[in-house]
Amino acid sequence: GYKRRSKSNETLFGSPGHLYIYLTYGIYYCVNIVTDKSDWANGVLLRAIALPGEHERIGAGPALLAKRFGLNKTHDSLPISLENGIWVAKRPSTERMGEIIQTTRIGISKAQELPWRWYLQGSRSISKRAKGDRCPAKIKAWNPPNVFNS
Repeated sequence: GYKRRSKSNETLFGSPGHLYIYLTYGIYYCVNIVTDKSDWANGVLLRAIALPGEHERIGAGPALLAKRFGLNKTHDSLPISLENGIWVAKRPSTERMGEIIQTTRIGISKAQELPWRWYLQGSRSISKRAKGDRCPAKIKAWNPPNVFNS
């Protein structure tokens, strides 16, 4: 959205709480959550996810995350809601996952120096770690709290 508003990025300029999905390099889908306000390009790129009971790298990158959930351009502008099977839950305790690391952006050509990227230090699903942050040792099983019953 930094260049201009267009038909392909219209969702990014829409109301908060919707998915903005776009194709990158002509083959990979990336998923964003539209944030802030309408008529202003605002979004957060979902870069990775770890799921209990699945390989720790199944969603270790934006394209793998979209692929894991079968998200593509047909899901663009879908509202985030329980009815649609997509929601944002309260973050469980990060005691096991460590602190939140803030670092600079990756995979872009403009504004790389901006510290607009965050990840949980204890996650092994990070595509690129901050300089000096080593990947944690593999753990036997990660069982997050059940967000439906908490």
